[in-house]
Amino acid sequence: MTKTNLAMVIFLLTSTISIAQTKDQELSNAEKFSAKAGALIQKEFVEIGSVKDAKISVIYFTDLITSTKQSALKFEYESTGKYSSSTKAAVLDADEVDGLIKSIKIIQEKIFPSTATNYTEVSFKSRGGFDAGCYWSKGSWSTYLKLEKYDKDSYVFLGKDDFPTLLELLEQAKTKL
Repeated sequence: MTKTNLAMVIFLLTSTISIAQTKDQELSNAEKFSAKAGALIQKEFVEIGSVKDAKISVIYFTDLITSTKQSALKFEYESTGKYSSSTKAAVLDADEVDGLIKSIKIIQEKIFPSTATNYTEVSFKSRGGFDAGCYWSKGSWSTYLKLEKYDKDSYVFLGKDDFPTLLELLEQAKTKL
């Protein structure tokens, strides 16, 4: 094997390891809990409601071997393309829901009434890659949810009028977490 080929193999291996580590870091704590090796995990889904085409549920994870439990909020969206469809999903840990609720309230109370001179983005990001927020473009604010960090097909575009519905659903979910 030449030095160039050896260098290429080493580069590819380290790149693959780096990408795998990055992907693992983008999981919520609940997703890490449910993916534990050597565990028998039960998942119970409690539907809360939907805003636009995004379904919101609470998930209860239970390790049936150790009897440990964890809960999380799940957003789910069916993305349909020209030739196929796929389900996009995001999981927020229970400790992230308050931050999302506060962010939505700030957007409603302070951002929507304001204007911007330049293109502007305002966003909340979770540790698992979920993103919610708004952006100023062409003279108005547009709102969105992005369920998967690296997937352009996981956007759910909302109207300003959808934010109160989203907020109400999050408040309901919070009581069940």
